[in-house]
Amino acid sequence: MPSNYPGARPTEKDARHNAGVDQIEIRDDNIRLGQFLKLANLIESGADAKAVIADGLVTVNGRPEIRRGRQLRDGDVVELGGISVRVSTP
Repeated sequence: MPSNYPGARPTEKDARHNAGVDQIEIRDDNIRLGQFLKLANLIESGADAKAVIADGLVTVNGRPEIRRGRQLRDGDVVELGGISVRVSTP
C-alpha cells in the first residue's frame, strides 16, 4: 500500500521516489490540479494547464491525470516535465 494512504508507513521505494521533491503549501484542505500547477510555477497560465493536462503530460501520484479539476490533497505528488512537487497543508 502506498504511503499516501492514511495509516500507511512509507516504504523504501516511496523514499526513493520522493527524494528531492519540493513541497508546495496550500492554504485549504484541497486544490484543483490546474490551480496547483500555476501555484507551483510549473506552467504560466490556465490555458497552459489545460493543454498539458489534456495532452497527458501531468501525473498525480505516478498516474497520468487528464482532469484539470482533479482535487489534490496533502501528500499528493504532481509531476510535469520531470519536475515533481508535493502538495502540503499547514
